[in-house]
Amino acid sequence: MEMIRLLRADEIECRVATVNEKGVSLLLYKDARVDQKILDETYGPFNWKRSHQTIDGNLYCTVEVYDPEKSEWIPKQDVGVSGYAEKAKSQASDSFKRACFLWGIGRELYSAPFIWVPAERVTITQRKDGYFCNTKFKVSSIEYSDDREITSVVITDSNGQRVYSYQKKSPEIMQAKSKKVTKSQRDMMHQEMKRTGVTFDEIAERYHIQSENEITADQFVCIMQALSKTRSEAA
Repeated sequence: MEMIRLLRADEIECRVATVNEKGVSLLLYKDARVDQKILDETYGPFNWKRSHQTIDGNLYCTVEVYDPEKSEWIPKQDVGVSGYAEKAKSQASDSFKRACFLWGIGRELYSAPFIWVPAERVTITQRKDGYFCNTKFKVSSIEYSDDREITSVVITDSNGQRVYSYQKKSPEIMQAKSKKVTKSQRDMMHQEMKRTGVTFDEIAERYHIQSENEITADQFVCIMQALSKTRSEAA
């Protein structure tokens, strides 16, 4: 079967994950329209299909692709996580995007670095219920390695001003030991844990760590991505 191509910069969107008085952290993501376009490009509009089913109250999406060599449909399935509004529509879209991840669409985004933009480069306002970022972001360029991992990314604001850039170091330059998270990053994680009600014991069990001091930069990115997709405890 055909190899799924990598995402272009104009197909990747930026979402604010956390915001405080010091700055904002961003996540890279794709939307369902990109998934549909790449499925059409790769397999043809009539050689893939999607279906949904509810299992134990959760909405699952199955994306099937026709394999001409085997003369059969190959399915891949995942479950959706609902947003705060339009629950059914949100679950349907999220489950579809997750199923497309299983086919390889946008999987390279899992290799994205932790993206932090300091307050002096963005517009942050404070309200009674917290801090908000009014700046819009755009991925202006992105590069990948032969292993389909992100090696370079540049993010700009709506005025075209560069607010973040990343260039992966070569293996010869990188330290052998994984870099640990900073106090600022731990504070951000605590904010998300408080919002979601997720405990450190749950995080420690999942990532096989004993204390926060053991969290590596790579693990921090994964933890923040997982927390950002978790609903608020009060929701």
